[in-house]
Amino acid sequence: MNEEIIRQLSVITDEEQKILNGQKDINKTIYTEKKEMVIDCDKLLQKGKLIQVRPHTRFVHFPKHRHNYIEVIYMCKGSTVHIVDGNRVVLQEGDLLFLNQNAVQEILPAGEEDIAVNFIILPQFFDTAFEMIGADDNLLRDFLVGSLCRNNQAVSYLYFHVAEVLPIQNLVENMVWSVLHNTLNKRSSNQITMGLLILQLLNYMDKMETGEKQVDQEFVISVLNYIETKYKDGSLSELSELMGYDLYWMSREIKKKTGKTYKELLQTKRMNQAAYMLTNTKIPVSEIIQMVGYDNSSYFYRKFKERYGVSPKEFRAGQSGSG
Repeated sequence: MNEEIIRQLSVITDEEQKILNGQKDINKTIYTEKKEMVIDCDKLLQKGKLIQVRPHTRFVHFPKHRHNYIEVIYMCKGSTVHIVDGNRVVLQEGDLLFLNQNAVQEILPAGEEDIAVNFIILPQFFDTAFEMIGADDNLLRDFLVGSLCRNNQAVSYLYFHVAEVLPIQNLVENMVWSVLHNTLNKRSSNQITMGLLILQLLNYMDKMETGEKQVDQEFVISVLNYIETKYKDGSLSELSELMGYDLYWMSREIKKKTGKTYKELLQTKRMNQAAYMLTNTKIPVSEIIQMVGYDNSSYFYRKFKERYGVSPKEFRAGQSGSG
């Protein structure tokens, strides 16, 4: 990371100086006025702002707490140890940790050379990012978005080992610089940068950990990846064979771990893809039906109208009109 940014984030804050002078615990009034340890965005964000950065407080144990906002922690230098929902997460230089409002976090004391930055982010900040990636609907994107902003009870944090991914490092550094230096148009530029960051992270889902058991996480991502690439002619039987699982066991596990059946996930992808093609191409509807994997056009028309409330032709006309 840029040396000037490191220098700024390394400065001993007033809060840290009091700790070094003998204060044993954090000053809770900095973070919340409530009895329950829920860190309050109103205490950390200026009124009207959607995002703020602050250096991670060093030299002290940070007790168990939650946030009423989304927190993103970026490790600029050194390392920090976090206990999130009972899981030990060690952030190394270049790592990213996303925490939604369900996450219960505890942080062990960090040393002077352990420099991390905390992004305090309101959920609506992500609106632009989700619009940017919404045109090409993606089940993996839905998994990421749901984990961040939809109070997904199963996944409260996303941990990315991306120190070696230069585009991601550059995007995070740009956001830190923009907020620290109060640059012009920083809200819109940072929202766009966040969209680009999420697009990049979607390319590196293999470098992600969640609070779920690793085997469960890999299972879900493998299923979603298969549907993303094989939605036209893939099948549950082929997928079960590829993954080496019994067909009926796999059917039950997909429902248990995603909340949807394989058929429902497949249909979601096919409909999303059809809507994307109707919006962004002039391919005839009859060809789109075949391209997304349907042989029965009547069935497609019925399911499309159930999902979008209009026929494919009306949907295309509406999208053209809104542009």
